[in-house]
Amino acid sequence: MELQDLIGEKMFSGIDFENDKIKTWGDNFEDCQCVNFVLDGQVYTAVEDPDDGYRSSMKEIKEGITQVKNIFTPVRVLSRMKADDTYGKNDTLELINIANGKTVFEVGTDNSDDYYPTWVAVFSPENLSA
Repeated sequence: MELQDLIGEKMFSGIDFENDKIKTWGDNFEDCQCVNFVLDGQVYTAVEDPDDGYRSSMKEIKEGITQVKNIFTPVRVLSRMKADDTYGKNDTLELINIANGKTVFEVGTDNSDDYYPTWVAVFSPENLSA
């Protein structure tokens, strides 16, 4: 699946982060961050691709089966793709709290067309209106 599949008005009701090991090449494994979040009652998992320590990006997003531990009263959000900026192209999903217009969660890759892309997984609970 793609981040664009999640665009629209949604109910955001949970999120948690974990570290996991992913196979990079050969028999090598590297630590990466995973974020599990709940939109409209469905869990999604975004996985970091740490690349080489200087570069990182989102490896994949998939429907998850993980149970999310940090559950809260659902908040109505607008799920949209982050606009490109002067630094480059972004492939990042933003969840905007409809009640106050503030960003509550971002996930994906900033500067996705740059030599140094950046994994983004930022949760701002202070912007929830619950």
